Amino acid sequence: MAAKSPAPARAAASPAAAVMRGGDSAPSVQDGTVPAKPAKATATYFNRELSWLAFNRRVLEQAQSERHPLLERVKFLAIFSSNLDEFFEIRVAGLIQQADDGGVGEPSIDGLDARVQLHRIHSVVASLVEDQYKCWHGQIMPALAREGVLFRTAKELTASELGWVENYFREQVYPVLTPLALDQSHPFPQLGNKTLNIVVSLVEPGAVAGDVAPVALLPVPRILPRLVRLEPATAGPQRFIFLTDIIKLCAGTLFPGYTVGSAHAFRVTRNSDLYIDEEEAENLLKKIEEELRNRRRGAAVRLEIEDSVPDAIFTTLCEHLALSHEYVFRLAGPLNLLRLLSLCDTDRPDLKHPPFTPVNLSPLREPARIFDTLRGQDVLLHHPYDSFQPVVDFVEQAARDPAVFALKQTLYRTSGDSPVVRALMEASRNGKQVTALVELRARFDEANNIQWAKQLEEAGVHVVYGLVGHKTHCKCSLVVRREERGLRHYAHLGTGNYNPRTARLYTDLSLFTARADLTADVANLFNTLTGYSRAPVFTRLLVAPFNLHERILAHIARETEHAAAGRPARIMVKMNSLVDKTVIDALYAASQAGVMIELIIRGICCLVPGVRGLSERIRVRSVVSRFLEHARAFYFQNDGGVPLIYAGSADWMPRNFFRRVEVVFPVDDPALRRWVTEELFGMELADTANARELQADGSYLPVARTDGAPAFSAQNYFIAAAGQRALTVTAV
Repeated sequence: MAAKSPAPARAAASPAAAVMRGGDSAPSVQDGTVPAKPAKATATYFNRELSWLAFNRRVLEQAQSERHPLLERVKFLAIFSSNLDEFFEIRVAGLIQQADDGGVGEPSIDGLDARVQLHRIHSVVASLVEDQYKCWHGQIMPALAREGVLFRTAKELTASELGWVENYFREQVYPVLTPLALDQSHPFPQLGNKTLNIVVSLVEPGAVAGDVAPVALLPVPRILPRLVRLEPATAGPQRFIFLTDIIKLCAGTLFPGYTVGSAHAFRVTRNSDLYIDEEEAENLLKKIEEELRNRRRGAAVRLEIEDSVPDAIFTTLCEHLALSHEYVFRLAGPLNLLRLLSLCDTDRPDLKHPPFTPVNLSPLREPARIFDTLRGQDVLLHHPYDSFQPVVDFVEQAARDPAVFALKQTLYRTSGDSPVVRALMEASRNGKQVTALVELRARFDEANNIQWAKQLEEAGVHVVYGLVGHKTHCKCSLVVRREERGLRHYAHLGTGNYNPRTARLYTDLSLFTARADLTADVANLFNTLTGYSRAPVFTRLLVAPFNLHERILAHIARETEHAAAGRPARIMVKMNSLVDKTVIDALYAASQAGVMIELIIRGICCLVPGVRGLSERIRVRSVVSRFLEHARAFYFQNDGGVPLIYAGSADWMPRNFFRRVEVVFPVDDPALRRWVTEELFGMELADTANARELQADGSYLPVARTDGAPAFSAQNYFIAAAGQRALTVTAV
């Protein structure tokens, strides 16, 4: 584990030490500005949807920040766009359906009905989208131009560029476009979810004012690149043009005898949630496949269209899509900025973060000795700073080791060419008993997981889909091995998915252990998921939906009792989201009793911190940076005993507590416990570069730092620590 290896000198060692002591620090001056006092809270809970939008605002701020290299800012802009797509597909779609059904459904945690939430969401999203396009047009595009990366519009093309574009359209675009007339004999077509379309208004020869102009649609196939490099063989600055500009420029070719009056791009977002009654589905896999075919035809929940579209065409589109204007966004720029991700493939290392390669220096770096190592010690890895390769090696060794005769694995999301799945199939072909719990309902990965399930079954793997009504979200792998003293279990427990690609982009934790009490619980979990068990008993693991919620509440209550009795009490939590009302109320009670509470919540937080008499001892911060903070870790001081330290797959949300199978596992090894406490929590609570602190009015402000102190980045610290470990090993 990284905690046992030499670490670089800490510029922020002093702040970290202060954080770990739990002492209150007075407001300090940052960049000459005294932080404002938190505004008085107007509610006991923040709205879930508005809190998520505040998170996406923090993502947008990364695109706006000049601290990041230019192409990394482009990436954040694309991520912001993708996040907003999913928000409309799932969250806004659900609220619209709830409003249309007369408000039936669970009320929001802050008591707002669906229509009020939709109204507030529209106001916030309109502001976010405006800032998104200001960032693109006013900051990033000019900065790219200064670096020799230029974007052309049709009007800006030189004669040479125009000839190249016309040839590109003729050879690459024209053959795959199909114009669709809109008139009495041609009904309005079914437009796919998030597909690009061009609406074209045509002018007939001899037409006079008042004549109804013919209108046609050009659906653009997804196979066409949305960003096209002009004359790529030509030396000099790199020049790009958006596909929409090419099609609009050359659209007349598709309508001989007509003149193009106007051409505008638009895009429809549809309800993409899957509605499946598992108890009524005779075959879950086939039912999900059927629903996936219906997804593209879900109800429209958003229309994005270029802002200069004629009013008549705009009205026609809204009527056909049955959308009110509050779900329509007129955009002054290219649609779907997610497509800018292709720009990040440009060979410009000077405009990107320095490359970082995860280090594989853990005690598990020798695959052939994995099981020998784990008999003597637990191993904890911190991805992406520690390589994900030992996780793959763990499964691959199990597949090939003659002493292993059973292998059990959960799969929620994995990569397109998954080495873990290949190893499971290899293990089955080698005659081992292999069980895979594949979660078919992992949102937007349903089709991939169906394919994995079929391939695994063809290889002889026993594939199951977990508990009815619950997504299997836990990250567990169990190996059963025959040894001299009998059967022995080995387990991997994680906070992230078995996906080597995202393991390089997300921060996560991996625990490897052969402790009998932990592995017995893991074995019990797999038996529960594959068989029948109304009330399984877990000794060490906290498992949703069985005991996780009550155990978390019990740990909070214990800290509350310690504080009330005048004993030291402290809670530290790192996770993605905090929504569950009962847990929030327990944290409020703990704060009022005197418990010091530090929450590192990347995304949604419905708890209101810093309110006198309610939550004044609670601080909430969010870290958004180069890597997506995805690890979940939990610390309870447990005065009078050994502090309780856990990590796992669950956020504190109702869905994680009650509608998913989640596993939170204890960290028992003393050295690993120190690392979680002092390094993981210590460094993130010392971050003054990327951390934002949640205020009582719902705003997020930069974390104040000591006057004159340099900004400290926890992620940069972990990158440097990994690099120094690599140098130390090389020197030895």
